[in-house]
Amino acid sequence: MRGSPTPAERKLWYEFLQHLPLRVRRQCPLEGYIADFYIHEHRLIIEVDGNGHFTEEAQTYDAHRTLILESLGLRVVRFTNDEVTYRFASVCTQIRVILLLPERAPLPGELSRRD
Repeated sequence: MRGSPTPAERKLWYEFLQHLPLRVRRQCPLEGYIADFYIHEHRLIIEVDGNGHFTEEAQTYDAHRTLILESLGLRVVRFTNDEVTYRFASVCTQIRVILLLPERAPLPGELSRRD
């Protein structure tokens, strides 16, 4: 767990997430991982990725981590620091849309498991 949030995480928290009518947890431990933000009511993890996430090794790790969390019925959405910093309104809109869905979208592989 990091000691302090990144500037993009601070922006997303102070300018949007803390004002939602839902409980949003920051730096939330889940299954041995730390989610930047977690909304339990929607089983939604919001990640804000900085430059360290764009190496081949980090992308492999993040993909594996996402698969594990999704296998538990959690939904993981990712935004880059630049998206939060320079396209903030779009990021907020995307989160609002996700939270307004009456049912969560199927996770990868779920459609074939229902057959």
